[in-house]
Formats: sequence, C-alpha cells, structure tokens
Amino acid sequence: MDDVIVVGGGPAGMFAAIAAGRAGRRVLLLERGDRLGRKLRITGKGRCNVTNCCSAGTVLENIPRNSRFLYSGVTAFPPEKVMAFFTQLDCPLKVERGNRVFPQSDSALSVQAALDRGLAQAGVKVIYHARVQGVETENGAVAGVLTQSGRYAGAKVILATGGCSYPATGSTGDGYALAKALGHEIVEPVGSLVPLTAAGEDCARMQGLSLRNVGVKLLDSRGKCVYRDFGELLFTHFGLSGPTVLSASAHLAKAGPYRLAIDFKPALEEGKLDARLLRDLDIYKNRTMANAMTDLLPRSAIPVLLDRAGIAGDLPANALTRQQRRALVAVLKGFTLEITGKRPVAEAIVTSGGVKTAQVNPKTMESRLVPGLYFAGEILDCDGYTGGFNLQIAWSTGYAAGMAAAE
Repeated sequence: MDDVIVVGGGPAGMFAAIAAGRAGRRVLLLERGDRLGRKLRITGKGRCNVTNCCSAGTVLENIPRNSRFLYSGVTAFPPEKVMAFFTQLDCPLKVERGNRVFPQSDSALSVQAALDRGLAQAGVKVIYHARVQGVETENGAVAGVLTQSGRYAGAKVILATGGCSYPATGSTGDGYALAKALGHEIVEPVGSLVPLTAAGEDCARMQGLSLRNVGVKLLDSRGKCVYRDFGELLFTHFGLSGPTVLSASAHLAKAGPYRLAIDFKPALEEGKLDARLLRDLDIYKNRTMANAMTDLLPRSAIPVLLDRAGIAGDLPANALTRQQRRALVAVLKGFTLEITGKRPVAEAIVTSGGVKTAQVNPKTMESRLVPGLYFAGEILDCDGYTGGFNLQIAWSTGYAAGMAAAE
C-alpha cells in the first residue's frame, strides 16, 4: 500500500509527487502514456516558459477566473520558490521580455530532466501505461485506484490528469469523469489561450502577417472593453492568433458577440499619427496610395486598411482629401473585427473549466466531498494568461496537494 498515489504525469502531477516524496511519503505516480511531461515538452514552442518572475500578487492579477481560490497556494509557493526549485536541480534559468522565465538551454527537455531528477531523489515510483478507471472509496473516504491492469491501494489520491487541450499529449479529459463519478461538479471545459475566429475576409487577406507592437482591445456587445493588451498579434486564414489574442480569448464568455479592436500605431495619438501621415503623403505625393503607405504599414495590410477607409489603392497620394485622411487615421487607430468564436479546445494551450473550486479546499487542494482526494493543475477550474502563469498554477497547486497529502 502506498502513502500517496498521484494520477497524471504532467507538471502538476510530477510536482505533487516530488513534494509528497520529499516529505517522506511512499509515492506512486501513475501515467497513462509512455513518458512523463509530454505536454510540458512542447510548451513555449519547445522552450518551456517555466513561470513569470513576479510577485504572488502579480500572478493572481493574471488569472482571470478563480484567482481568490489560488491565493493560498500561490502565496505559499510563488515564482521565486519555483525558480529556486529548478535552479537547485541543475536547471539554470533566465528572465526575458515580460518577465517570462525560461531555462538557459532554451529547451523544455532541461526542465523535464530537472523534474526527473527530483522524482528520483524523492524516491517516487512511476508506472507507465497505467489507465485509471476509477478512484475507490470506503466509508466515503479514498481507498485506492483501479486501473485496467489492477488495483492500487492508498488512502491519499491526487488527481492531476490535466484538461482536454492537446489531446495527443495525453490531456484527454479523463480526470473529469473520475471526479464526476465521486460527486464533483464539472464546469464545462472550453479552450482558453486559444486562437479566435473572425468574420469576413480581412484576416485571410493578411494571412501570415505578424505584428509585434500593436494595441488590442476586446469589446463586448455593449462596446465595453473587457480586456486590453499590447504586444504581438498574428493574422491567420481563420482569424487571429498570437500572445495578445490568446490572452484575450480567456475573457470570451458564452454571451456575445465580441469585437476585437486593433491599434496599428499605439505609440502615436491621432494628432501625431495624422502629422506622420501628412509627411509621408508629401514625400510620396506622386505615388498611388497603395505605394505611399509602405513606410507606415506592412504591404499585406495596406489594401485591407485602405478598403476599410473607403480609399482606392490607385488614388494618387496628392489627391487624398482631408476627410479621407481622417477616415484612414481612424481605421489605423481602431481596426475592428467581429469575433465569431474560438478555435476547438484541442487547439487551446490550456483548458478553462474543470472541477468546481467551491468543492475544493483552497489551502490543501483536498476535496470537500471525499476525504483523501486532492486535485492539482489544469483539472481545476483555473487558468491564466500567457507568460508562465498557467505553469505557475500547476506548480503551486501541485505543491499544495503534495504537501497536504503527505501529512
């Protein structure tokens, strides 16, 4: 009989297992696949954005849903402790733009190797190809888990099975069924940090265009700004992607419709942008508008923005009227797109939804319904913005669950 059984070998599961093992418990880690950390290996485009070099308070500000639930966990194990953990396991880190923390090697494999060392040092036993079919209980409390190959007895079980994004990595949503079978309410899982689809052909006309410094506002049906950001954006054949859009997607509730407003020149207020436009029109007065805008915009964006402003591309620059110029400035500062939805959850970086947090103790991650049952990571109804915040949730909840289960 093991002291603690952890179901799921992703970031939260591995961290929970290490925490419990370091606390002196016999820990069994069950992984349904043939390796640990399959999703971890592809995060951050294979570089792994480990966390964000910020305070616990800033982490919570970057979690749009259920941040209050995570207060205790993140405060007890904030980014500085995460960074110290990996450094001590011979995985040196570096801080990049936006306080994003990456391994110095620029490889997620270094992060996984550190976790492997941590598991070995903590004496954690790992069993692969272990598909858990149910959590067993006796007199209402946890008694073990049942897999396709047999039963494992244990009075403490941590479910860290992930969400349902990137199912090819093993995140198939199995944990939701396990939790639901024990009476837990599951908030419907949907994609978060996921590309957005947009109406019309404008995005497809700019397909492949990546912009580094743009302003983004997500507007609800009343025109109220529900999210604002600055940074990178990518136009695709179906709509929009890129860091600013992925974070904006976390604010899309079922009720809509939504519009995304893009400021192509956020560093220039309208008066200065108008002056800049006048200067370019004077320099290129003998060119057409399509050719006079090349210093101001990428080529693939020019015909789209001119069309939005009602200006013909072959209009001579010196023939542009004041009214047309103002219309063009307005489009540059507020290019709006109707958002029709999100891409499928399988394409999402993380899942929004999961085990309802009201049924979980925020300090210990233990179920309020089933003694001895704990949750960690993406299976919980918590998700954050891009920038290392979702992995921080995994580390903090994993640590809390592991330490509590070891008591």
